[in-house]
Amino acid sequence: MNKKQKKVLFRIIAAVLCMIALEFLPLEGRIRMGCYMVPYLIIGYDILLKAGKGILNRQVFDENFLMAVATVGAILLGEYAEGTAVMLFYQIGELFQSYAVRKSRKNIGELMDIRPDYANIEEDGRLTKVDPDMVRTGSVIIVQPGEKIPIDGTVVEGKATLDTSALTGESLPRDVREGDAVISGCINLSGVLRIRTSREFGESTVSRILDLVENSSSRKSRSENFISKFARYYTPAVCYGAVALAVLPPLARMLFAHLTPDWNIWIFRALTFLVISCPCALVISIPLSFFAGIGGASNAGVLVKGSNYLETLARTRYVMFDKTGTITQGVFEVSAIHHADMDREKLLEYAALAESYSSHPISRSLQKAYGKPVDQSRVTDVQEVSGKGVIARVDGIRVAAGNSGLMEKLGIPYRECQSAGTVVHMAVDGVYEGHIVIADLAKPNAKEAIRALKKLGMKKTVMLTGDREQAALQTARETGIDEVYSELLPADKVSKVEEFLNIKKPGESLAFVGDGINDAPVLSRADVGIAMGALGSDAAIEAADVVLMDDDPMKIVKAIRISRKCIRIVYENIYFAIGVKAICLLLGAIGAAGMWAAIFADVGVMVIAVLNAIRALYVKNL
Repeated sequence: MNKKQKKVLFRIIAAVLCMIALEFLPLEGRIRMGCYMVPYLIIGYDILLKAGKGILNRQVFDENFLMAVATVGAILLGEYAEGTAVMLFYQIGELFQSYAVRKSRKNIGELMDIRPDYANIEEDGRLTKVDPDMVRTGSVIIVQPGEKIPIDGTVVEGKATLDTSALTGESLPRDVREGDAVISGCINLSGVLRIRTSREFGESTVSRILDLVENSSSRKSRSENFISKFARYYTPAVCYGAVALAVLPPLARMLFAHLTPDWNIWIFRALTFLVISCPCALVISIPLSFFAGIGGASNAGVLVKGSNYLETLARTRYVMFDKTGTITQGVFEVSAIHHADMDREKLLEYAALAESYSSHPISRSLQKAYGKPVDQSRVTDVQEVSGKGVIARVDGIRVAAGNSGLMEKLGIPYRECQSAGTVVHMAVDGVYEGHIVIADLAKPNAKEAIRALKKLGMKKTVMLTGDREQAALQTARETGIDEVYSELLPADKVSKVEEFLNIKKPGESLAFVGDGINDAPVLSRADVGIAMGALGSDAAIEAADVVLMDDDPMKIVKAIRISRKCIRIVYENIYFAIGVKAICLLLGAIGAAGMWAAIFADVGVMVIAVLNAIRALYVKNL
């Protein structure tokens, strides 16, 4: 509990003790009123000051004004205990609200702890701690056990186990070694790592995460905007309604029934009406629900850039995916070798050597499958044929490795392959010797994620990819995706998204999930763009509305579940608060509800709504 909360608590205790003492003292009239002003001012002086400042600033109609008028009026009518109690319980409600906000902010604060305080650089054989902002791209930093990785980079020496839970929400540690890329915000659990930085601190993963979370509150949802407008018109309306309730019935009694006007009864009802009508339950709990939802999602490794995107995500009925790096691992592996007369291992050796000068992922996968050191001195006369493949001499023998276009260019008859994946045709000394199939494997959770999305009520799952039709269809069959559109350029993807945007019903949303630079336009065009953040490109992350920190397709399911829970809580609070207030306002107007019912309708409803809003923080088991 912070100092401000402790101060309010002490004031509440002091006021309660004063009220208990006054109930046992035989005081009457103005002496009793004067004594009751002590606990009233102890507990409510700040509310009175805020109401006075609001009047001076011509911003009259707020909850402070309603509380001040209602409680002062009750005291003037001789209802000292009720007037003081209303202010007391209002402050208790404010204390609950403060606790709820602090708990939510603490949850966000735990995420903020991923910001590293320093980076270690080596100078004259000694480690020196410097501000991460001072480290330039390409520098080598040292991360010791127990320290956070301050800047994105690549391990150049050492191996260790990393705790990535602050970023991904998953407790399973990750092993890294020389050559592996690492991102800032992870904690080194074991081993000393030397890391060559790949970007400056301001552009690192941890900085982008903090920026996304800190700025998320600036993008308000439709529900929040509705509540703001509602309160702007609702509060003046109920104030004028209270005035009418206090004045019109007594005047009517006097003018039409020629009876003595019962001013005290109707003024007290009007004051009760004011207390009941206070909109703080709505004004406080709705933004708090979204704030808690975004905080809970962040701790689960799902970064939502604003409450408006959380609301849009909850209405998702169509999910469209990129293929490589989103549904598949983006890691190419040799899946089959179809050979003719030449031995299988020999064919793979020729392919790996011929492609050894290329940095293309296909070349790297061939070398990985070969599994032996590549002696480039055996390779001469390397000729790269753009978009088709490579021609080289291996041990003096002419080897051609590439697609069907290369075989056609060389006039070598080849055999078509029915397997899904990238096909590398091989010709040795002008004779076709077979082909090697290289496939991009689906992510382990991809099939489960598609199945879970359908259970959530998705009308259609669609893959949009620039890959070959055969490879795209194979991936779709493996994962259960409904429709596939292959061999698309970035502009074609945007056109396909627009087609689906035109067929979806009002109130439904379309989400696109991608990770590459070429996905940025379509991420921006979809109702909600979801980027794979761990391996995704900077352009995709900037264009997206939601960022998944560990590239796991199941996080898409979790993001939608979190958003739906948050929106469900928001509507629960709206219906509950408005419903209870409407009933109590009616009862108060006819005299069936007194000041204690008003206290429940205001403070009680606010406390219940705030406690309900806190539930949006808890998303672990979704």
